[in-house]
Amino acid sequence: MHIHHLSGYIQSIYLVEYEHGLLLLDGCSRADVELIHTFVSESLHRPITDLKIVVVTHMHPDHAGAAEALRKLAGCRILTSEKPHHWYSGLHGMLMYTTDLLLTFWVASRLKKPKRNLFYSPFLEPDIVAEEGMRIPEFEDWQILNMPGHTDRDLAVYHAPTHTIYVADLIVKVKDKFIPPFPVFHPNQYRISVNKLHDLYPSDVLLAHSGSVKLKDEDYAHLFDNLPELPKTHWRATKRKAYSLIKRYRLRKRRDL
Repeated sequence: MHIHHLSGYIQSIYLVEYEHGLLLLDGCSRADVELIHTFVSESLHRPITDLKIVVVTHMHPDHAGAAEALRKLAGCRILTSEKPHHWYSGLHGMLMYTTDLLLTFWVASRLKKPKRNLFYSPFLEPDIVAEEGMRIPEFEDWQILNMPGHTDRDLAVYHAPTHTIYVADLIVKVKDKFIPPFPVFHPNQYRISVNKLHDLYPSDVLLAHSGSVKLKDEDYAHLFDNLPELPKTHWRATKRKAYSLIKRYRLRKRRDL
């Protein structure tokens, strides 16, 4: 087993290679399809049909954007959570989908990446429904763990033999400190997920945006100190910004009187 770490459009890509096939630990962005295809064919000298399973940890553009295109290209199966409703369902969901795409374009521009087509279907039908503790078919040494909080359906992928875990956006690294991501829709579930990671205490933690890291006690302590008590979402951030602008406007008006 070998884990290849590729630098994707705006996130890390973890492609696991075995003699019998390839496992992709997350669904990447739509802009990464060509990169994955080229790496498999030119660097690994394997047909793209050797890609057997794509895990989608959650539905954000840089984690689900390439999944459907890879399924059509490689004939692979998609493993992800199945909930009573799609993450981007309804009017509110479509507004969130649009906002998430705009944020992805913004991050890409900050990273000075060329403009690429990032649009993908917000509705994904899995071939394999993820369940807590299940072994990934064809890759039985990898295990699915539910780690919700960032969204309601986040997954982590754990390799017990090497004590390695891919946690997607469960935590992010900013200025050498590990903190919760934005957004956190379910702070109580998020706290449970972080505790689960701490109890597992893996040797290597694969992050979606900072590569492979080794978390120490002080890293967990800082993370626990910064756990949100209330949801941190786009809507709440927008409301805070709006209230701030209104407050500034009223103060200026009072000064002018």
